[in-house]
Amino acid sequence: MIRVLVWNEGEHERMDASVQAIYPDGMHAVIADGLREHLGDEVEVRTATLRDPEHGLSEEVLAATDVLLWWGHMAHDGVDDAVVERVHRHVLSGMGILVLHSAHFSKIFIRLMGTTCSLAWRNDGEQELVWTVAPGHPIAAGIEQPLRIDRQEMYGEFFDVPAPDELVFVSSFAGGEVFRSGMTYRRGRGRVFYFSPGDQEYPVYHHPQIRRVLANGVRWAHPGESARELPTVTNPPRTHA
Repeated sequence: MIRVLVWNEGEHERMDASVQAIYPDGMHAVIADGLREHLGDEVEVRTATLRDPEHGLSEEVLAATDVLLWWGHMAHDGVDDAVVERVHRHVLSGMGILVLHSAHFSKIFIRLMGTTCSLAWRNDGEQELVWTVAPGHPIAAGIEQPLRIDRQEMYGEFFDVPAPDELVFVSSFAGGEVFRSGMTYRRGRGRVFYFSPGDQEYPVYHHPQIRRVLANGVRWAHPGESARELPTVTNPPRTHA
């Protein structure tokens, strides 16, 4: 059983009627439903939001989470630094994390990457094509080539992140831009997958293929049965000839 927590700020849904119309129960609810749809009995899925006590990310909750999905946009600064450090420690100890869309500017992603994580963007609601560039990667299993999103916010290069361990997807846009839209990293014992499609103004998380990508990402990021612990180094005893 993969224990999954879908975390979402939940602020756009509170404040914007157009977002409420697309995600009446929040983006986290739609993402969670997609994981249950594709993974069934493989997963136990819970959700949490910014306004929950400790943002729904207490020590006990994280200890019981194998893979965390993180969506944030307008309230990155509202996430308590102590909670960020707690999540960071759990990732280094083996918890997987999927960082979604504008969570590239989240405190936790910047902490994991060690860069500004800035990028080019514009929001003209144009077509995005997501191209698989690593067809043998498990996250790309069953994904159309290209994956077509009719309307989406444009993200473009330069994306200030470290070179990924694996580049899985590259997106192109009607305006001509390209973007590294699906990348994996290892941090400590944890696996990190960044996936960019998913602006709040469009029904991207209802898209069957996007839901499959996220399900594949959860499978890939799952730490397995290994114990949750920080990497440690033990110096061997000195020997003398």
